[in-house]
Amino acid sequence: MLAASDVTIRSLSVGDEREALAAHHALVADHFDFLLERVEGESWADFVQRLTRIERGEQLAPGRVPAAFLIAEVDNRIAGRVSVRFELNDYLADVGGHIGYGVVPRFRRRGVASALLRSGLDALAARGVASALVTCDEGNVASRGVIERLGGRPDVERPRAVRGAETKLRFFVPTARAGFERQ
Repeated sequence: MLAASDVTIRSLSVGDEREALAAHHALVADHFDFLLERVEGESWADFVQRLTRIERGEQLAPGRVPAAFLIAEVDNRIAGRVSVRFELNDYLADVGGHIGYGVVPRFRRRGVASALLRSGLDALAARGVASALVTCDEGNVASRGVIERLGGRPDVERPRAVRGAETKLRFFVPTARAGFERQ
C-alpha cells in the first residue's frame, strides 16, 4: 500500500502525452475512457488547454458540465485519473455522479483509487458541495469498497440506476475530510 505522500494528484500537462496515452491504452480492456473529453485529431497541447477551459466552465460542449480532470502520479508514472464534475446534468444525476475515476491495472490495490476519490471529494468540498454522488459498476467490488471506506453510503431511495446496458450502484459520500476513514 502506498503512503498518501507517494501519490501526487495534479492536472494533466503538455509533457504528459506519452504517459497518458499509455494509461489510456492500459485501460482499453476495461472499456474505460481514460482520456475523457479528448477529440480525435486534436493536438495534445490543445487538449490540455481545453481541459483547463472545461474546469472553468468555459466553451462547454452541449450537455457538458464544468469538471476537473486530474491525474495520479506514482514514481513519475501516471497511475490513474479522476474526473470531478462540479454540476450534475440529467445523465450524471442518474448514473454518472460527481466523480469518476480509474486506475491503471499495474497500480491497483495500492491506494491510488482512494487517493483519487479523496482528491475529488476535496475539490467538491472546496466548491461547497457537501455530499457527492459517486457511482460504480454493479460488479466492481473494488470500487465499491473504496467508496464505502471513504464514507459512501448507498442511496436509500435509489440504490441502483439502469440506463441502457449500464447498471450502476449509487452512493452518497460526504466531502468533508473529517468524515474520511484513513487507509
